[in-house]
Amino acid sequence: MDTNPDTIQSASSAGRRRAGRTSGSADLFSGGGRSRWAVVVVYAVAMAWVEAAVVLDLRTITGQMDPYSPQPLLAIGNTGIAEVIREFATMIMLGAVGWLAGRSWRSRIGYGLVAFGVWDIFYYIFLRPLTAWPRSLLDWDLLFLIPLPWWGPVWAPVSIALLMVLGGTLVAQFDEPTAPLWPRRRARYLGTLGVAVALYVFMTDALRVANQGLPALRALLPVWFNWPLFVAAWLLMAAPLVDLLVQVRKRQGQTAPGLTGIEPSAPPAGTEAAL
Repeated sequence: MDTNPDTIQSASSAGRRRAGRTSGSADLFSGGGRSRWAVVVVYAVAMAWVEAAVVLDLRTITGQMDPYSPQPLLAIGNTGIAEVIREFATMIMLGAVGWLAGRSWRSRIGYGLVAFGVWDIFYYIFLRPLTAWPRSLLDWDLLFLIPLPWWGPVWAPVSIALLMVLGGTLVAQFDEPTAPLWPRRRARYLGTLGVAVALYVFMTDALRVANQGLPALRALLPVWFNWPLFVAAWLLMAAPLVDLLVQVRKRQGQTAPGLTGIEPSAPPAGTEAAL
């Protein structure tokens, strides 16, 4: 066995580097974790600009810069079908960048949530100078078309996007192969219930007129948003984030500062005998 001190020090340093690379919690402070998160964010911001530019083109063609206008779903050629497929394609693209950035199924979902949340927030940020809309966070927007039109004030999807960015960042940066980070069962149940309630709030008016056919859906303009029920849904959706924060805080309390992801190196041969 080679007992050369330089060789032992080099092997010990290599072991610490390998441990740091495999530790998810250390990634928050390492270049690798920050760089992957930053790349995902830059990608989502770029996609947000593309989305805002497409919406600018469509609203210029229809002459409706404000989506809350008579006949908000105009039928021009195949634009309706194209928009539905574009929404599917957007979800696939945001999910794909999360899949590529993550190392486990949990971190992949985490990065995907970061991408979706950043994309949604910056879409509205870019849309403002391009179209002079939204005028405020309380302006109504046609959020999605799948499976029915979703309507809600801009503040509603933005507040959900903030939860996605924060929760996704925690999972993406602190999930470890030996110490998985994921919301616990009760938090998952509460979050799922919150998502279901929020979807109901967004599609309440569409569900009400769905049996009247496509013309009724195209002409639909909601006049009241159920803020109390949405706030309850948002609090339920925040449960997984709170649970993640509790787990991360507990994990950090159990780890000595500055030692995260660093394994003690093996003592040189013969040390035990010397002691």
